Amino acid sequence: MTLGFIMFDPVYFIFVAPAMLLALWAQFKVKSTFKHASQIGARSGMNGAEAAQALLYANGIRNVGIELVEGTLSDHYDPQRKVLALSGDVYHGRSLAALGVAAHEAGHAIQDKENYAPLVMRNGLVPMASVGGNLSMLFIIGGMVLSTAGGLGFWLFVAGIALFSLTVIFQLVNLPVEFDASTRAKRLLVSSGIVGEDELPEVRRVLSAAAMTYVAATLTAVMTLLYYIFRASQSRE
Repeated sequence: MTLGFIMFDPVYFIFVAPAMLLALWAQFKVKSTFKHASQIGARSGMNGAEAAQALLYANGIRNVGIELVEGTLSDHYDPQRKVLALSGDVYHGRSLAALGVAAHEAGHAIQDKENYAPLVMRNGLVPMASVGGNLSMLFIIGGMVLSTAGGLGFWLFVAGIALFSLTVIFQLVNLPVEFDASTRAKRLLVSSGIVGEDELPEVRRVLSAAAMTYVAATLTAVMTLLYYIFRASQSRE
């Protein structure tokens, strides 16, 4: 088999179909879980921005800002700018969903302060994974186009696989970072009195649903890499 397989390849879907289905389910689950928990007000009466600020201060962090950003569930921590970016539903929300997501992002800021090893590694991989992800497709497509040019097409494909591997490594490193941030969030919300023990299960459901989106993204990347490796091996037969 040559490297010049068409873009619509049934074999590709055999590899990635389970991951794609998991990703669809995870997206549905996180949206429905967040929507449900958004209707449950926290007894503390705090909104997401206030809760995040309280957790940052409680951990001696006073150099991290909190900003309102557009979008739904677009919340993230920017380690370069030292900013917690919270979506409107989280920033202003006084629900258990809002507090859970805000605390999760505060957890990333705490990881940053402590130089949490997986986060340091993830931050270092960001530029390489970004460049590698973009260039990998150019090399892989180049390998397909030049599949009849002797070994040149094969080695271009191999180079593309190597570059795409950076994206997979990033996704694998990202998993413990996200899981740890959620673990910190649940512990800190209760220990600080922002959320009661009886309110924690709802927060846990929101964060667990969000975690599945990262698992699905990682599985998709891994299965895509395996597909590329499979096709490269087939081209040598």
